[in-house]
Amino acid sequence: MKITEILSQEKPVLSFEVFPPKKESAYETVEQAAVEIARLSPSFMSVTYGAGGGTSQYTADLAACLAKKYGVTSMAHLTCVSSTREHVRGVVERLRENGIENILALRGDLPSDGHVEKDYSHASDLAAELAAMEDFCIGGACYPEGHPESKNKAEDIRYLKEKVDAGCSFLTTQMFFDNNIYYNFLYRVREKGITVPIIPGIMPITRASQVKTACTLAGTNMPERFRNLVDCFGDNPKAMQQAGIAYATDQIIDLIANGIHNIHVYSMNKPEVAAGIQKNLSEIIHD
Repeated sequence: MKITEILSQEKPVLSFEVFPPKKESAYETVEQAAVEIARLSPSFMSVTYGAGGGTSQYTADLAACLAKKYGVTSMAHLTCVSSTREHVRGVVERLRENGIENILALRGDLPSDGHVEKDYSHASDLAAELAAMEDFCIGGACYPEGHPESKNKAEDIRYLKEKVDAGCSFLTTQMFFDNNIYYNFLYRVREKGITVPIIPGIMPITRASQVKTACTLAGTNMPERFRNLVDCFGDNPKAMQQAGIAYATDQIIDLIANGIHNIHVYSMNKPEVAAGIQKNLSEIIHD
């Protein structure tokens, strides 16, 4: 099933994200975690893609496993800035052979050594190439607080519209911890003519160490209410996990109450986190 079909449904649903292993020796462990999440019957699952395409084989294998063995609609991430067109087309063919219909088209992080390939400069280049194939439902990423590399939010939205015009039929946001950031972003992009569905991405912070990563990589604002939570429970792993799940649940409930039906949870490879959120929403999200 294509994700646009799922997004057209008028009922609240959750989707989850997992990441493939870096080494073959870890594949079985990662697959088991992904399978436990798949058993929660999410609306779809996305599988991330390693820097430079280092895990491209495992991304395709894991996405295919979830779809074929467990009947879960899968979306494979695909980055391009560190890849040649030949490599990207090889990955795309592998996804096609495995029946994967959904791809999240991403530029990817710039390599630390500064070396990039010349075939792709932006995610919009990849989106346009995928759209020309007419086989895939293409998604894109967006930053409610502005991409860290953009000069300002106006420039960021202009590039976002180019991505949508190139072929992205839906967008998924980077993590945020204040829902007003998402609502304001939604207003701004709609005003600029971006009308595709925009799925809010929610990251349950279950370890204090994740806060620094979120701030550094995504430039995410941490509300005082959330900082107080981390200060209070950060040194107690079990309490921090419970509090992080509760905070994410609260965000999701507010989104649903404001008419947002599709929420993507960055559960990564933590079945207990995905299950905890789903349990908290058992009477709000149900068949």
